[in-house]
Amino acid sequence: MKLSKFCDDSLIEFDLRATTKIEALQELSNVASKSPLVKDPTQLFKDVLDREELVTTGVGYGVAFPHAKTRATKGIVIVFGRSQQGIEFDAIDGRPVKLFFLIAAPEDAIGAHLNVMARLSYMMKQEENRAQFMSA
Repeated sequence: MKLSKFCDDSLIEFDLRATTKIEALQELSNVASKSPLVKDPTQLFKDVLDREELVTTGVGYGVAFPHAKTRATKGIVIVFGRSQQGIEFDAIDGRPVKLFFLIAAPEDAIGAHLNVMARLSYMMKQEENRAQFMSA
């Protein structure tokens, strides 16, 4: 699976301005609105926020995978965002998050979005990959 088919240059923000978790989710949702697959960025933000309130998507090592199955998109979309200073995100290791991968999938997505998350998670386990994303 090529993750690049779900993301392009317009869906990358190397300098997130957000300083809080909610601001980060809003900013990432706004970036997602650049995708022709996103029909309603406001709904996307709401759905991602609702999902985040269930349990944090901050998986540790400065990485978070905010995500939602939502009617706001008609295909899988990945947004990458980076915060040099880090954002408190209630991550499971208690550390600030610097690398964000927002994943939006249609409500009727069967499992492709889970494969996307698994692939990204595998990539972000390697410290050298996280370092490359930080220095890109």
